[in-house]
Amino acid sequence: ITTMDDLQSSEEAAFVPDEVTSAIKESIEHTMAAQTYNHAKVPQWTSDVIEACMKRLTQLNKPFKYIVTAAIMQKTGAGLHVASSCYWDNASDGSANYKWENKSMYCIVTVFGLGI
Repeated sequence: ITTMDDLQSSEEAAFVPDEVTSAIKESIEHTMAAQTYNHAKVPQWTSDVIEACMKRLTQLNKPFKYIVTAAIMQKTGAGLHVASSCYWDNASDGSANYKWENKSMYCIVTVFGLGI
């Protein structure tokens, strides 16, 4: 028999892509909002975006181990294709990604959440 408490606790422990996407978006916008592409600043920006994402994800207080990747690319018209594959439990694990852009660059962040 499934109780309301069971449903609530399973919801609280679920990977919710919309919550994670919001955390990614806020992290990128906080770090990158007024920036213009500068090759020398990209390593710091990627670190700052990843750290901000991790901070927001841990504030969700969910039972997950997180993997966060970030790529920043200057807008030059070049193509970029990124793919990933995971062998995991679809019932407890998940992923989310977000692509942000301004006039001079793209920032693409992916988060993988692995249930503990």
